[in-house]
Amino acid sequence: MNSNLLHQNFIERISALLNNARNKIVNTVNQTMVLTYFEIGRMIVEEEQTGKDKADYGKEIIKRLSIKLIADFGKGFSTRNIEQMRSFYIKYAKGQTVSDKFKLSWSHYLNLMRIDDEKERNFYEIELSKNNEQIFASKYSTILPSKEKLKQLIQE
Repeated sequence: MNSNLLHQNFIERISALLNNARNKIVNTVNQTMVLTYFEIGRMIVEEEQTGKDKADYGKEIIKRLSIKLIADFGKGFSTRNIEQMRSFYIKYAKGQTVSDKFKLSWSHYLNLMRIDDEKERNFYEIELSKNNEQIFASKYSTILPSKEKLKQLIQE
């Protein structure tokens, strides 16, 4: 075998190993951050439930927390981002265990949280975790038959 070809194969295998390690690191960091944001959301919700006037108290908690976290950890903790962490906990707390969930990136979950229908949101979450890609078309709506078609199928 040609020495250059052997050398090239050797380099490609090492490159593949390094790329695999990088991907695992990115996935681990993403999952850790998503779990952290979920826990921050949980802590905010629990703290809000102890407040007297929950709506005003909740806004004040988020505002103060934002100021402190930005001072300690830099940008990324605006009131809007912290409110999203709270919403994330509220939308995803029901029926999930910490070890199994959150295999997607934070940006995926931010997009998924825009979907009010839980079944549709779960569908996209599964699709994204299987394909690890962005879904731009409304695949859920195009796969499922319309309500009228479902009624017709049930009656048949």
